[in-house]
Amino acid sequence: MVIRRGEPWGEAVPSPPDLHLAGSDAEASAWVALHLQRGEPVPSFGIAGGDLARTMGGGTPERFPGTVTQAPVDVLRVDAGGGTTWAVAHVVARRRAWRGEARWAMNAQYIGSLDLAPRSHPNDGRMDVLVMSAKMPWRARLVARRRARTGTHLPHPDLATTQTATATWALPARSSLWVDGVRWLTAPANGLDVVITVVPDALTVIA
Repeated sequence: MVIRRGEPWGEAVPSPPDLHLAGSDAEASAWVALHLQRGEPVPSFGIAGGDLARTMGGGTPERFPGTVTQAPVDVLRVDAGGGTTWAVAHVVARRRAWRGEARWAMNAQYIGSLDLAPRSHPNDGRMDVLVMSAKMPWRARLVARRRARTGTHLPHPDLATTQTATATWALPARSSLWVDGVRWLTAPANGLDVVITVVPDALTVIA
């Protein structure tokens, strides 16, 4: 059952022996995809680095072995171009870095050094979607990026935010789709539709 506002989330546990440990969001989503593509449940796993681990209060390999946090976590299913993959932390659509329109679907609170989705929770059954307008001036983007380091970039007239369980994006030609920091595909000349869906309580993650 997904978390509700004000409810406790996760529990402190000793790290299990022989725990599969992912060192990054990309390693975690690869582990998830390995099982879900086979139609198998995903075994619980540890994550020692990346944006999901940081959101969960972890993020350092030194926590293993030791007392860690175990919690249920949603996953983002991504469907596009006849293929499917899964993200544990975020999905990003952009043509060039911080130029033109850009979109983020956030299951984690952070992306790199940026506190991009301060309200995001990995187990609330929703993703935080942020859309940067193509009309946003370059200087304003620099200011927004600087403020995003402390999560103070919102509200902004050129940044639209929603919380939703599913989102459909129409990617323009040559836009790239990044899943947990790895480029998954690039839209062809006629563009590409992408559907992102939250799968609640899909994972048990230890961080």
